[in-house]
Amino acid sequence: MKEAMRAKDGVRLQTLRGALAAFTNELVAKGKKPTDELSESEIQAVLKRLAKQRKDSIEQFTKGGRTELAEKEAQELAILEAYLPQMATREEILKVAEAKKTETGADAASKGKLMGIVMKELGGNADGGLVKEVVESLFL
Repeated sequence: MKEAMRAKDGVRLQTLRGALAAFTNELVAKGKKPTDELSESEIQAVLKRLAKQRKDSIEQFTKGGRTELAEKEAQELAILEAYLPQMATREEILKVAEAKKTETGADAASKGKLMGIVMKELGGNADGGLVKEVVESLFL
């Protein structure tokens, strides 16, 4: 945050301040003191939630013809993604999904279960929408 202040990078500063506020809100929601610390998994969950909010905002602003707001949200998303672990690629998801499909003998009726198994296997390092697309493509 200090680097963003020194560089007079307003978007980065605003994004990081928003993330810090979200961390404090998470602590309070869990009944802890605002001065306590979150675990690594809780931090990742908050950052993922913030990134998802940015993606949804970009989609809504683009539909509404507000490209300047969508661009601002995209900049914030890029900043947040720098703090998130590398997400699994489509190919990695496909390998895991195919392996789990043959392992469990999943059919079209149980693709929801398969999706859950794949998400668990990837440890949350995959976009849920992309996992859904890959799992559905296996049953086409």
